[in-house]
Amino acid sequence: MGKVFLVGAGPGDPDLITVKGLKSIQMADVILYDRLVNPELLQFAKHKAELIYCGKLPHHHAMKQELINQTLVKHAKKGKVVTRLKGGDPFVFGRGGEEAEELAKNQIPFEIVPGITAGIAAPSYAGIPVTHRDYGSSFAFVTGHMKNGTEDHIKWEALCHIDTLAIYMGVKNLPSIQSKLLSYGKNRATPVALINWGTTEKQKTIVTDLEHVLLDAENGGMENPCMIVIGEVVRMREKIQWFESNFTETNSKEVVS
Repeated sequence: MGKVFLVGAGPGDPDLITVKGLKSIQMADVILYDRLVNPELLQFAKHKAELIYCGKLPHHHAMKQELINQTLVKHAKKGKVVTRLKGGDPFVFGRGGEEAEELAKNQIPFEIVPGITAGIAAPSYAGIPVTHRDYGSSFAFVTGHMKNGTEDHIKWEALCHIDTLAIYMGVKNLPSIQSKLLSYGKNRATPVALINWGTTEKQKTIVTDLEHVLLDAENGGMENPCMIVIGEVVRMREKIQWFESNFTETNSKEVVS
C-alpha cells in the first residue's frame, strides 16, 4: 500500500509553498495538480514522476471529482507515493475533505499538508490585513461559487455582522453577493477590494465600495481567479500596499480611497 499527501500549494507565489509541501512534491511517484498551482513547483518533482493535470474551469473540468478520487486510490493501491497538489489550502474550498473521505473509506494511508490560503495571502499582497485592532477583529471565508441549488445555504444575514469577508471565486455571482449583503443591512459605503491573480506578477487590485462594486468590477475587467475582500480593513491599503508598487509599472487601479 502506498500513501497519499493532500498538499496545499499556496496562493500562486511559488515561494509560499511550505517546507513539508515541497518535500511531498519531491518524494512523489505521482502528482495530481490543479489549474491554479504554479507550474514552477512541478520542477521539483522526481524525473520519472507521473504528472496528471486535473484542473477545473467553469463548466469544464479536465477530470471530474469522482475520477480524481478514484485515481488517488488506484495509484496508492499500487504502492505509490501520491501527492495531490491543490491551490491554496486543501481544506479551504479545495474539496480536500471529499478526497480525504474517499481515502479513509478505502483505508488508504494519507496526510494533510496545509497551505497558505488566498483569503489571507491575496489581501496581504494587496496591503490589506484581514484583521486590525482599529478596523476589524473578526473575519470569515465565504465561497462565491456554490454547488447548483445551494446558494441560499450561505448565511448572509449573519455574515453582515462579520468585520471582514474574504469571498473566493465570487466575480460571476457578484450581483447576488451585493444584493444579499445590502438587503441584510450592510452599509453601501463599506470598502471592497477585488484582487485578481493575487500574489503573482499578474496581480491587479481594484478598490471600491459595496454600492459601486458591480460597475467598477466590470470597468476594471475583473474575472476569476479573484479574491473579494469586504470590510473597513480595505482602507489600510492606502497606507501599506507594497507588492504591486514593487513593479516599475504598477498594474493597480484605485477607484476610491
